[in-house]
Amino acid sequence: MKKVCLALVTLIVLTSCSNNEQSKDLTLTGTIKGLKSGTVYIQKYQDTSLVVLDSIKIDGNSTFESHLDLTEPEMLYIVLDRGITTTIDNSLLIFAEPGKIDVQTDLKHFYANAKVTGSKNHELYVNYMKMNSKYNDQLHDLLQLDMDNFKAGKETNSPDIIEKRNLVLKKKYLAAINFAVNHKEYEIAPFVALSEISDANIKYLDTISKSLTPKVSSSKYGKMLGDYIEMRKEDQAAVTK
Repeated sequence: MKKVCLALVTLIVLTSCSNNEQSKDLTLTGTIKGLKSGTVYIQKYQDTSLVVLDSIKIDGNSTFESHLDLTEPEMLYIVLDRGITTTIDNSLLIFAEPGKIDVQTDLKHFYANAKVTGSKNHELYVNYMKMNSKYNDQLHDLLQLDMDNFKAGKETNSPDIIEKRNLVLKKKYLAAINFAVNHKEYEIAPFVALSEISDANIKYLDTISKSLTPKVSSSKYGKMLGDYIEMRKEDQAAVTK
């Protein structure tokens, strides 16, 4: 009888654990090649602060797994605590979605070599960042040219540099707007609008917001974009009074 009771208790506990894992909306797995020990933190922004959703100790095994509550696509941060280290390559952004997502990377190039599968939003985010990087590189080159002019005692912020910078910025913003409108059915669209071009002319942000599908418009970032536009409009109206 005791053996039967013990078996039932064990079954209940195992079933409870299994159901608990199944009730989670996101299963996040990963491998960090070369990592022998450390801690992987999974974080997200809540209000204005980063909060830890899970932490996984790595001790001899370079793989990790986490089961998280995630009802809709949202940007998460995978942060690696290597212990004593001088590297700053310890953080990776994942545009997570409910389901199964896998991360494959290595200790030496934690961010640069990361490959994430299982999230369409993340795939689009990577494509956007690749496109956006060329504009950022051009802006960096112009900044470097201006700094070189300063060191050489030449004119800084010359009309030529200002014109080139404004042209690059215009292309950068138009590319972001087009990207968001062309991917209106994905949560990456309002996220890009908020994170990359929040200071754009309000009519462009409005165009993005109005183009979103109902599902995306009612998502976390869709609502944030709508609220942000309303705040901008209210501030604009107060100034013109």
